[in-house]
Amino acid sequence: MNKSLKLNTRDKNILIKTPFLANLGSHALNRMLEIVTVNGYEARDILFREGEFAEHFYCVLSGYVRLYRLNKDGREADIRICGPGDTFAECLLYKGDTYRYNAQAAEPITVARFELQKVRDMAEQEHDVAKAVIQCLSTHLMSTMDCVANDRLQTAPQRVAHYLLDQCATQDCASASIRLPFQKSLLAGKLGLAPEALSRAFSSLRRAGVTVRGRVIQISDVSALKQI
Repeated sequence: MNKSLKLNTRDKNILIKTPFLANLGSHALNRMLEIVTVNGYEARDILFREGEFAEHFYCVLSGYVRLYRLNKDGREADIRICGPGDTFAECLLYKGDTYRYNAQAAEPITVARFELQKVRDMAEQEHDVAKAVIQCLSTHLMSTMDCVANDRLQTAPQRVAHYLLDQCATQDCASASIRLPFQKSLLAGKLGLAPEALSRAFSSLRRAGVTVRGRVIQISDVSALKQI
């Protein structure tokens, strides 16, 4: 069950730093903030289902949202894991009128919602908004192409190693300790792996000095991990 919330200072600061809003002029930004609504959801709540009429696109303010599809047998395939600052469903601003996937709260979340039709109308009037839409969609397209390429070119251990190295990129040291911000099942979905494939990948990375204890991952030799 979702509940309406007020846009507080913290959430506003996250929102205005998102790629979609960060480059807007003050007039366009204020207009966007006037039409935003904020909602909270509990873990496992469904924000929308594939095939439903699309009224909004979203920006995550706190927590994580899982985007996925179901086949006719009920088998799930993760598409994306969205965290704070990520937007989703904005692809429907100019194409389609129904949601293309399911969106579920992976944990208690807060999201900002923008009414699609209002943003369409605003983009016709505000050059900054139209440009922001184009930039956002272009960024997602390039990210999708990278994901497809990685799925085809990288093994499961390489995908996991790449993710871990990204997390410790700011740590200029020979070893590192990382705490996952979400459950390993979400990491599997984020990397396009089945949970059992993720477990096998972590097992194979032991030779590179990677050990897993719950959400905490120890990397004893960062340089060895880079060679995977």
